[in-house]
Amino acid sequence: MKKIVFLLWIVANSVAAQNADSLFVKANNFYKSGEFETAIENYKKIESQNLISSELYYNLGNSYYKLNKVGPSIYYYEKALLLNPLNEDVKKNLVFAKRLALDNIQKLPQTFSQKINTDYLQKLSYDKWAVLVLVFSIAGSILFLLFFFEETPSKKRLYFITSIGCVLFFISALLITNNQYQLSKNKTEAIVFANKTEVRNAPTLNSEKIFTLHEGTKIIVLDMVDNWKKIKLADGKIGWIIASDITLLKSFKFD
Repeated sequence: MKKIVFLLWIVANSVAAQNADSLFVKANNFYKSGEFETAIENYKKIESQNLISSELYYNLGNSYYKLNKVGPSIYYYEKALLLNPLNEDVKKNLVFAKRLALDNIQKLPQTFSQKINTDYLQKLSYDKWAVLVLVFSIAGSILFLLFFFEETPSKKRLYFITSIGCVLFFISALLITNNQYQLSKNKTEAIVFANKTEVRNAPTLNSEKIFTLHEGTKIIVLDMVDNWKKIKLADGKIGWIIASDITLLKSFKFD
């Protein structure tokens, strides 16, 4: 009985994948013919099946960009980068999309370690760093076994040195993986979808307005109270915004 259920599960997933491929091709054809809204409908059908990919989000971003919808285009480009931080096409198009946004927010100066993290370490997501941890651990183990059983002094020395190198890389990759995971877990980002929204100094409509944001601005979500979210901008400004005016790039929990 278990084998039958497993086979049915495989068949169902195979059919779903084929359906998604068909929708993807159809959506691409609509995009090529300039029917961007219809293309978006088909791309979102794939998204609703949870068959997501960097390419899917990239195409959604392109479709919204063609419709001059700044918020959704930036949102989907950012989603694509979350899945594949090395996608250069997404990075280039994101730059063009951000030029359409009205808010010009200057980032705070970064420390040397922050620059290293942003420019190099974050090029890979924490799950890819975890793969490197696994690779170095396996390579180190194999090299140590070769060192243990090898009788030739020169080869024995080589295996020992390279195994030590793998151990050092393993430890470094493990620390980086944990650091990237904690950053990803604790940092919740969002994109402003409202054409214009007021940010206030407290989570109430009668509180003071401290600044205004426009569609497409990227923010960090710090906390939430009812239908309000506490946000932080790249320049360090903090305030409260109505939750419905922004869309989260990923789900999150607050204690």
